[in-house]
Amino acid sequence: MKLIRELWTSLIESLVGLGSVVRFLLRLLTESPRALLRFDLIAQQIFNSGALSLVIIMLSGLFVGMVLGLQGFQLLQRFGSEEALGTAAAIGLVKELGPVVTALLFAGRAGTALASELGLMRATDQLSAMEMMAVDPIRRVVVPRFLGGVIAMPLLAAIFSLIGLFGAQLVGVQIMGVDSGSFWSQMRSSVSLSDVNEGIVKSCIFGIMCSLIAVYEGYYATPTAEGVGRATTRTVVTLFFDYLITAAFL
Repeated sequence: MKLIRELWTSLIESLVGLGSVVRFLLRLLTESPRALLRFDLIAQQIFNSGALSLVIIMLSGLFVGMVLGLQGFQLLQRFGSEEALGTAAAIGLVKELGPVVTALLFAGRAGTALASELGLMRATDQLSAMEMMAVDPIRRVVVPRFLGGVIAMPLLAAIFSLIGLFGAQLVGVQIMGVDSGSFWSQMRSSVSLSDVNEGIVKSCIFGIMCSLIAVYEGYYATPTAEGVGRATTRTVVTLFFDYLITAAFL
């Protein structure tokens, strides 16, 4: 009975937490059209979330593509289909690895930065001071950061996939000797628009989830150093479970 009671309590707490996140998302979406009028704030957050993450995204994309090219070549060589390496690399990066790995890297770098920044603002009473001055902190602080992350995530995923394709081509063509014409021609003929659209949809959904979790955990962080640390950690941990749910629906 005690186990059932604890499971029931955990279920209720999870549902309450989910409802709180959904209400927070609806409020962000309501304030978003008004926040777009001050695009300078959003552009600054796009720079913070996107441009400052480019180095880790590009390096990771290059090495993931190189590993994918090496492993893919060894696998396809067993079936005499080395020329299909471009197709395998493109589909793997565009549909799956690009959005997923970018989302994890985005959460680890930009997401934790957003959560810790908002958490410190909560801990130092900056958000409370805004409310006392009749300034809505969600409209002025949270929404630009949320929209900046949502816009930056698909762009980073596209860059990751492009750099990954270059890495796969570098290993497959330059090192393993796959014909360059076959590599690119089979890729162009096999990768369809629906594959690209699937990757775009996934990257957009992951961008919304990463940014939402980051700003939610930071905004409602306990106003202590320990609370800020927990909010930063939950940004990454929660993303993993949310990704599994989203992948199941897709």
